[in-house]
Amino acid sequence: MAAFWQQRGRRQENGGLGSVVDGLGSVFEVLLANARLVLGVSGAAVLAIATLAVKRLIDRATSPRDESDPKADQKSLEESWQDLALIKTTPKPPRKQRREDLSKPLLSPARPLVPGEAPDARGCSAPLGAPQVKSSPLCCLTLQEKLLSHSSQLAMPEIQASLIPQLARSICTQLQNFLRSKCPELPFGRLFLSGALLDGLEVLAADHIHLMLPMVLDAGLWSLISGEDTVVRNPQYWMIKRIDLGYFPRGCSPWDRFIVGRYLSSSVLNETLHKLLVASINWPAIGSLLGCTIHPVVASQELKLEVTHDQVELSITLFPVVEMEDKVLLAVPPEGPVENLWLESFYRAEVSRVKKLDASDSGARQLCLRILNGICRSHPSLHKLSGSPVTHVILHLSDTALDWAEESLADRFQQVLEELVASLEKGVLLSYFNPKINLFSRLLEEEIDEMGFVLYRAISEPELLL
Repeated sequence: MAAFWQQRGRRQENGGLGSVVDGLGSVFEVLLANARLVLGVSGAAVLAIATLAVKRLIDRATSPRDESDPKADQKSLEESWQDLALIKTTPKPPRKQRREDLSKPLLSPARPLVPGEAPDARGCSAPLGAPQVKSSPLCCLTLQEKLLSHSSQLAMPEIQASLIPQLARSICTQLQNFLRSKCPELPFGRLFLSGALLDGLEVLAADHIHLMLPMVLDAGLWSLISGEDTVVRNPQYWMIKRIDLGYFPRGCSPWDRFIVGRYLSSSVLNETLHKLLVASINWPAIGSLLGCTIHPVVASQELKLEVTHDQVELSITLFPVVEMEDKVLLAVPPEGPVENLWLESFYRAEVSRVKKLDASDSGARQLCLRILNGICRSHPSLHKLSGSPVTHVILHLSDTALDWAEESLADRFQQVLEELVASLEKGVLLSYFNPKINLFSRLLEEEIDEMGFVLYRAISEPELLL
């Protein structure tokens, strides 16, 4: 009897917590017994962990304090942080169990914080049994490391890098044979492939390639006239004029059939070739022979073929090309009523110059160009900057910035962005090979503003582009 009153006196001294603990204990037992039925397996595990933590807190509150232990307060505090951390890091069960989740293993609770361990150290390790979340490789890296990491992600699938050139060369051979049999009077040269894929500057996906169709002209019957001297006043275009008609009348040159007003018409030539591609060539038979389907694009003004293979899809654009007086002219007339203009192409000179500079100083210009081309191709607002504009900026910068080693890639990348923004702000980017040509002349004002805004933000945060 004395022991009973003594135990009751202790409970009264503790403010009646003993009865509360007994009551909570019975409630917890009932909840745990029915938790599996009510909450499911994961819910019951969470409730059990939370119940254990709460009971520890109550037990320490009701247990007598050891006065002889000077670190009793410190131990109690550390144990309380353990329990709170145990409750906070426990994953919450989903509100609704899904059928596909039933086959997944249950998550184990996170390990409690060990006394003496830094709280920050816990955050670096995932809970036991939890799925490992792959952290972004760009976290806490320098811009140099981010650029090198990004360049490794731009690698083209091996199947595209090997299959597409092979497929394009086969189509090139079939088209060459057709032109020789259909138009033997026209002195076409040997067709060849062109584009960034063949020059090692292609990134992401090789979904397009250029097919160049050389035209052999007699230099004694034709001469070039700069676009500056015509009504278009554009130095990037040229006209090919038929000369000495008094001594060599029409018909002396096989290309006289494409003359309009004494000038070789790029539009008339393209229309003739377009009819041949669409109506005269048996593309289903050629596609069956090559194991693919080939469709000429009827509605396009360009001479374009869409190729579908089991493993790749490819767009091939045919360009008639004339080489005269050290100039490469493509049959790409501008929009409008003018049909006798030929566009000067600097692509061959661009690639040759970049590779020559890199070879002389073991530079990273090609690497920088690949990264920027990949960014422009993947970003819808920067798509029209890919190719020549970026290449010409790098060539201009190479005249002033001499350190193009790979270790300086981040600095050169930042400078290219600044030069592009400055050029877009003025709306002028001068060609490296002809300062009279503005490479932004064909861009709309809205396009320039949008590209300038994107790149202006990227100057302070280049990671936005990666």
